[in-house]
This record gives sequence, C-alpha cells and structure tokens, in this order.
Amino acid sequence: MLSIRNLAHVYANGTRALDGVDLEIGKGMFGLLGPNGAGKSTLMRSIATLQTPTSGEIRFGDIDVIRQPEQLRRTLGYLPQDFGVYPRVSAYDLLDHMAVLKGIAGKGERKQTVEALLHQVNLWDVRKKAVAGYSGGMRQRFGIAQALIGQPQLIIVDEPTAGLDPEERNRFLNLLAEIGENVVVILSTHIVEDVADLCPRMAVLAQGRILKEGAPSELMAELNGRVWRKVIDRHELDGEKARHEIISTRLAGGRTVIHVLAAARPDPGFEPAPGGLEDVYFSTLAAARRAA
Repeated sequence: MLSIRNLAHVYANGTRALDGVDLEIGKGMFGLLGPNGAGKSTLMRSIATLQTPTSGEIRFGDIDVIRQPEQLRRTLGYLPQDFGVYPRVSAYDLLDHMAVLKGIAGKGERKQTVEALLHQVNLWDVRKKAVAGYSGGMRQRFGIAQALIGQPQLIIVDEPTAGLDPEERNRFLNLLAEIGENVVVILSTHIVEDVADLCPRMAVLAQGRILKEGAPSELMAELNGRVWRKVIDRHELDGEKARHEIISTRLAGGRTVIHVLAAARPDPGFEPAPGGLEDVYFSTLAAARRAA
C-alpha cells in the first residue's frame, strides 16, 4: 500500500505544485488524471525519490519514502515522461548495464533477467538494435523493461502513451495491464481513455490538489441523468456558451458536439447523454475553475 499524507511542494520561484495531496493506493492499476501543469510529474518525482517535497509524508508499506529513499529505490520501477537512452547502445547491452546498476551482479542471473524482459515486452527480435533507433512505441516498451528490473513492487509510469500511434498504444496498455495484476502501478496521464481502459481506481489532480477520487464506474454513475448533448454549427458555439455552462466540445462530422452538466434538460435541443469518464474529468475541472 502506498500512503500519501498532506503532501505539499513549493518551488523556489513560489509556484505551489502540490497542495495537501492525500492518497491511498493499493495493488493494481491506479490512474492519475490531470491537465498539463496539474502537478502530476511533481507528485511522481516525489514518490520516486527524485525530489524532496516541502512537507507531508509518503509511505510504501513499512518504508518512509522521504527518510529512507534508498530502501524505496530497491523496490521501485520508474518510467519518466522523458526517457533518455544512450546512442548506439543495443537494447540487450543497455538492459544488461541497468541490471548491474540495480544490483544484479551475477552474469547468469543477469542474462536470464535481460532475456526474460526482452521477451516480455516483445523486443527480443530487435535486441541487438540501438535503442536510439527504436520507434516511439518500442522505446516505451524498452522503458517498461528497464523499470521491471529487480521485480519492483511499485511501478510509476508518467505520460507513457503520449505520441504513440493507436497500435503501439494498445500494445503498451496491454503490457501495463498484465504487469498491474501483481504490483502497485501508478499511471499518470492526461489521456482519459488510458485510465478508462486500465484502472479500477483513479483520481483527478489539478492545481496541485486531488479534486476527485474513486472507481471510474462509480464516478461515471454519479453523472447519470445530468449530462446533456447537443449538435450545433460552429458559429453557434459562442451563443451556447453564453446560455449554458459547457463542460466539453468536440467535432463530429464537421459539426460541433457540446456536453452540458445540468439537473434537467437545458432546452429542447438537448438530448440525454451517458456520462463517460471524459465528462467526469471535464466537469471536475470546470467546478475547480469556478471555485478558484
């Protein structure tokens, strides 16, 4: 169990990136949704012991993460948003080197570990190719392979599917789902579909605060009968914004689809819409903006 209590972080320029974050995260996939600048990466880096928060507490089981960072690192796998690699080094050699850094000293054990991971992430056939020459999806799968060295019990992945094509995204998400069956996996992202597809529990983070937390199905059920949909021409959008509080807009077939959150039908042109996780996300952010 990962336990976060009243976590805050203020940067030297006065920016408050985290503001009293409280979370309890158990085994399995946990989704952390939030817009860019919400504080997600600051939270992930704090959990991963890459920076020390201004105040608060982080515990993973019996480990005090802030006071015992070395103990946490022994059981941590981390795939940051920007995962750099050495040029001209093959995937096999780079994983072997990282296994040494993780404390796997025996050559035989290391060979077994590296080969098993390359098979697990479906990179065995390109193991001799330099990682710098991999596609974006292949690099992300390699990133997961290095994060899995040493059989970690806590894995953090930060914006892992940004920029991936649909096929690579599906392959990567399937890999994460398989990993998340036995350990704590935190998926930090701004892509709603990734959380909807994978995570039995989630939280929405914005302005450094947890705004909403729970099971996606339960959060979506809270919106039953309150989401209304209307298809309009683009030139009508400003007028609709003046009359209604729109939580989301999207283009469909050359026209604009708007969603409004309301207790009753806003006007005869609206029809009821099933509340999806995207509606949960956008309505939560809209409520936070109103309260600010």
